[in-house]
Amino acid sequence: LLEKMADVSLKEAALIVGVVAACYWNSLFCGFVFDDVSAILDNKDLHPSTPLKNLFQNDFWGTPMSEERSHKSYRPLTVLTFRLNYLFSELNAVSYHFLNLVFHVVVCVVFLKVCKLFLDNRSSVVASLLFAVHPIHTEAVTGVVGRAELLSSIFFLAAFLSYTKSKGPDNTIVWTPIAVTVFLVAVATLCKEQGITVVGICCVYEVFIAQGYTLPVLLDTAVQILRGKGSIPFSMLQTLLKLIVLMFSTLLLVVVRVQVIQSQLPVFTRFDNPAAVSPSPARQLTFNYLLPVNAWLLLNPSELCCDWTMGTIPLVESLLDVRNVATLTFFCFLGSLIVFSLRYPGDSSKTVLMALCLIVLPFIPASNLFFPVGFVVAERVLYVPSMGFCILVAHGWKKLSNKSVLRKISWVCLAAVLFTHALKTLHRNWDWESEYTLFMSALKVNKNNAKLWNNVGHALENEKNFERALQFFIQATQVQPDDIGAHMNVGRTYKNLNKTKEAEESYLIAKSLMPQIIPGKKYAARVAPNHLNVYINLANLIRANESRLEEADQLYRQAISMRPDFKQAYISRGELLLKMNKPLKAKEAYLRALELDRTNADLWYNLAIVYIELKDPTEALKNFNRALELNPTHKLALFNSALLMQESGDARLRPEAKQRLLHYVKEEPQDANGYFNLGMLAMDDKKDMEAEAWMKKAIRLQPNFRSALFNLALLYSQTAKELMALPVLEDLLRYYPDHTKGLILKGDILMNQKKDIVGAKMCFEKILELDPKNVQGKHNLCVVYFEERDLIKAEKCLVETLALAPHEEYIQRHLNIVRSKIASLSATEQSSLPADGTATAAAEEKKKSFQNLKEVKNEQKTTQTTVDNNKGHSKNRKRTEKNNMDKETPKKSTKDIKDIEKKRVAALKRLEEIERILNGE
Repeated sequence: LLEKMADVSLKEAALIVGVVAACYWNSLFCGFVFDDVSAILDNKDLHPSTPLKNLFQNDFWGTPMSEERSHKSYRPLTVLTFRLNYLFSELNAVSYHFLNLVFHVVVCVVFLKVCKLFLDNRSSVVASLLFAVHPIHTEAVTGVVGRAELLSSIFFLAAFLSYTKSKGPDNTIVWTPIAVTVFLVAVATLCKEQGITVVGICCVYEVFIAQGYTLPVLLDTAVQILRGKGSIPFSMLQTLLKLIVLMFSTLLLVVVRVQVIQSQLPVFTRFDNPAAVSPSPARQLTFNYLLPVNAWLLLNPSELCCDWTMGTIPLVESLLDVRNVATLTFFCFLGSLIVFSLRYPGDSSKTVLMALCLIVLPFIPASNLFFPVGFVVAERVLYVPSMGFCILVAHGWKKLSNKSVLRKISWVCLAAVLFTHALKTLHRNWDWESEYTLFMSALKVNKNNAKLWNNVGHALENEKNFERALQFFIQATQVQPDDIGAHMNVGRTYKNLNKTKEAEESYLIAKSLMPQIIPGKKYAARVAPNHLNVYINLANLIRANESRLEEADQLYRQAISMRPDFKQAYISRGELLLKMNKPLKAKEAYLRALELDRTNADLWYNLAIVYIELKDPTEALKNFNRALELNPTHKLALFNSALLMQESGDARLRPEAKQRLLHYVKEEPQDANGYFNLGMLAMDDKKDMEAEAWMKKAIRLQPNFRSALFNLALLYSQTAKELMALPVLEDLLRYYPDHTKGLILKGDILMNQKKDIVGAKMCFEKILELDPKNVQGKHNLCVVYFEERDLIKAEKCLVETLALAPHEEYIQRHLNIVRSKIASLSATEQSSLPADGTATAAAEEKKKSFQNLKEVKNEQKTTQTTVDNNKGHSKNRKRTEKNNMDKETPKKSTKDIKDIEKKRVAALKRLEEIERILNGE
């Protein structure tokens, strides 16, 4: 009979699908908000490059379970579904919300099947429809992280349905459904911890539903046995056997779960759950008051809030608090239902009993009654308890609708409840569209929660609206003056607004609120680990002042002394030590951080930068490679390792360097630096057409790219396309009028190719205005004077040039040529030349002398022009560890690779032929 009743018809399923779709279609337009950011956007366990085993070693948020900062929420199967979403659509929020909607439909259909075990068809449909539209579920369905509730509920209900089949004919035990139940309980628990509570529901079902016992019967049997007047009935022995198997399986699951969290409870602060750290009786009174608060949310879900922490619900600190009346009323009502369901036989009492089990047992882990949790009230944890509530409502509605007087009004009330709940759900979904809309909707319900003010500030901060964000952060500090995080947020926002003095003051206030250090006691046990970032943020702020570097280092060391496994402190200190020119100490800091986390690609990258500073490119390349092994798409490692290979001068490394740069431009298609360096590699390999194409692409992306413009012009001059170089040089000099090498190259082309002596002269004179001691510019100007037939001026110019570079043999040689021509011409002019033939010979000699010097001029037509290294060409080093730190990433100065850049010309032997021409050697 149960099997027949439990069947769900196609019409019923279609009705549920239609209702859920009508209520939740707009959830598809929502993004990743609130906890989705940590669980989805920042969770590396979703990436295909992360080994699958990590899902079973890390918590729900991607933090290793062994770490103290882990929340100990172990839900690997839920994370696996996120990973499947990522595999098909990466971070497209639509697919994540769609899958949540599908899971909610499945839960509703399976719940209908469960309802039919205890209610008639009509009442079962009513319960299922109420469950489908109830607004309390928006957090679980529309919030992506709520998938843990959805998945756990599917296996939770499936486990219960399986257990209902464990009773065979003549009350025999069917073991296969029990084995399936145990398996499904384990799966439900791996989706979310509350899944294990279905075992308690199975036990109640077995005793009071399957066997039909009532509490008086059980008490009477127990008394008879204790008095020795009877024995345990065989049916009861079978029941005990089934219960023992269930309880033993549950105990095994609990032991495994405790092993997974390594016998450590997560660390929460008074900001997360104020009552958890309150003294008696405030703690007990508040936790008991939270039960009617949750019940009221089920009864009247009109004011929903995504975050109930901090000051949302003030502590109940006295027995005289009027709120204790609500607690007393709740327990009286609950107690009366329990007595009714356990004392009296009949279908009605059984229905009420199972409804109460669904309400109470799944809620126990979140109740704070046995162990503290990281929240005060959380709407999503009411997902399963609301099933029992919906059964109670449907059962009560059935009782009313069976009375002819109340039948019509019961239907009207039911329609009104379903319609208003559906509208509320549809409207509530839009609150989850963005973080700003979500937290602003929460502030309408509760203005006493500093966390909400902070979160609206964060949403505005992400939109670069720092002025408005600051207002919300300041309001958070007023609502909760001792909120360390709020003061940190104020400081960070002042820093973003370039108000360093105010930023430092806010950080110092936050620092003053930190508890005093207790020697030998772990700091994290008394304060949120993220709050330790106040030392990092303050140090990052003051180290911009070169005179305060030691003070910044002291702050980093203080953070490390409080928490020796504070990885971010080692990372930030390593960067500071590099800035202080202490690469060996920086190396020690990064190695210590690597002891804590060897799977962090950024750490290996930073260590590679240290080895560059230590003039050890081989070790640097090894560490770049380690970073890329861990994260093949690590952009900075790709770029800088390719640069290092390029600068090594080893032709064997060029193909790999090219592959990495190609990978880099695939990841960063809008970064001109990648294309520029591909062009330089092509020039190294004498692939002129390829080099030209890469340089042009870099210039298209960044029209004022100094290095790309100059080297493209140089490439044209090298390949006998001097006239094509001129417009490129015009662009270069328009952006950078003082570009000396560009002026020299332009002057050379104008004089040799265009025969524009005036234009060339202007270029060389401009060089000498910028740098009067520029030897090449001065020498080429001397050549211009010679072209203008002004030998005296040319001689004077060469004398001045020789004074600037007395050891340059070619200048002395050219000066000797000019002086000999001057002497030759003087002798000719002093002689009387009556015969035309003699005059002609003298003219030919004069012409020849100019030709000789023109060759000299060609010999030294410009300076040594190789590669103009743009500072932008070497990428800034980044830190990607966040942990509520300052949003901007610290930059590394160009000093990091200065030594390599100085040696670049010699190392790569770039443009050797043109260098020889331009140097006249």
